[in-house]
Amino acid sequence: MAKDYFAILGVSKEATPEEIKRAYRKRARDLHPDVNPDPHAQEQFKEVSTAYEVLTDPEKRRIIDLGGDPYAPGGGMGGGAGGFSGFGGFGDIMDAFFGGGGGNTRQRRSRIRPGADALLGVELSLAEIAFGTTKEFVVDTAILCDSCEGAGTAPGTSPAECGTCSGTGEIQAVQRTMLGQMMVSRECHVCHGTGVVIPSPCQKCGGDGRVRSRRTVSAKVPAGVEDGMRIRLASQGEVGPGGGPPGDLYLEINQVAHDIFTREGDDLHCRVTLPMTSAALGTTLDLVNLDESVESLEIKAGTQPGDKITLRGKGVPRLRSTQRGSLIVHLEVKTPVRLDDEQEDLLRQLAKLRGEEGEASTKANPSGGLFSRMRDAFNGR
Repeated sequence: MAKDYFAILGVSKEATPEEIKRAYRKRARDLHPDVNPDPHAQEQFKEVSTAYEVLTDPEKRRIIDLGGDPYAPGGGMGGGAGGFSGFGGFGDIMDAFFGGGGGNTRQRRSRIRPGADALLGVELSLAEIAFGTTKEFVVDTAILCDSCEGAGTAPGTSPAECGTCSGTGEIQAVQRTMLGQMMVSRECHVCHGTGVVIPSPCQKCGGDGRVRSRRTVSAKVPAGVEDGMRIRLASQGEVGPGGGPPGDLYLEINQVAHDIFTREGDDLHCRVTLPMTSAALGTTLDLVNLDESVESLEIKAGTQPGDKITLRGKGVPRLRSTQRGSLIVHLEVKTPVRLDDEQEDLLRQLAKLRGEEGEASTKANPSGGLFSRMRDAFNGR
């Protein structure tokens, strides 16, 4: 069943080209994705753009007037009357056998075409991509021309049939081949296959129906995304030629390195340096996590360099989940570089109490034990 393109634009079948243009501009302005974020409005915008294309195209308008639909299978006219079943006429039969040569060899290109997708790299902190955020980004894309509303024509004017190809969008010529002379078709170089030209283009967009502009878009970054991932923003890309529906905008995540934390999947890692005495005696430390919560670390007596403390459920949220990974704290023990006389005496007493002062006399260092070498290391010798 043929679509009622007049009803889609809200005009009568006797509407003039100027009335059709005004109706299209009004509908397109209300439904354009830059103005109306409703996903259903995007589909309506496509329908309105298609209806405008059909009603301003002489050939498609002729099919509509005959009760058909130019976008229905077979042009919406059926195959029994006026031709062979399955073919529109002799030209279509020539196309089927020779791949072109008789009648219309290609469908006219539409001036209204979908826009391209756009890609924007954005820098986010580790906390922003780990726990999610909503931010505004500045993008530079083609947007709908607000002067002509995508029509590409100057006020009071409309597109006209291309005089070079007579509105067919192609030019036919005779070409000599080894089989003899054959008729070949090429895209019209004047209208670029659209069949129409714009005698008086819009001064702002030059007839393209769109202009480049910087604008601000708001995007929600979900918790748990990772470096290099892309976030899709539907219908926020480039507006198409002729005011066609926009493509999508993709935000590519670039993580900024953190001073303290690193990330491996859903786990967070950090390093904490302990004094030698705290590692030996044990202690309690407070650590500010990436999400600004305070975690209490119980340092066991006798902690060795390279030991780890794992806090489960304190890492990065998993994407599209309420669960979190672990926070893994790597412990390092700091050995003092300088000792004064009192400190050295205390260490000697400790070594003597533990029976360690003279236990490491070796062939490599026969003149000194373990404590002597520790003392030399502390004093930088």
